Amino acid sequence: MSAVLQLKYFFEKYGFHVSSRLADKLGMRVTSVRLFFIYITFVTAGLWFGVYLTLAFWIRLKDLVRAKRTSVFDL
Repeated sequence: MSAVLQLKYFFEKYGFHVSSRLADKLGMRVTSVRLFFIYITFVTAGLWFGVYLTLAFWIRLKDLVRAKRTSVFDL
């Protein structure tokens, strides 16, 4: 069996067990817990992208407000 398939089976066997145990402890369905983890992954990735765009906008706005002048006669 190839190494990729062995790795896949390892994560399927032990990785999904975490969701199962958490769902049993919380009294929820396993699919709900897995969907929650998927949604949280997308939200956190999207959140940091939004922070990046906001900071880029602020820097651009700062550069537009504070124009760089090389001498006194540029006024």
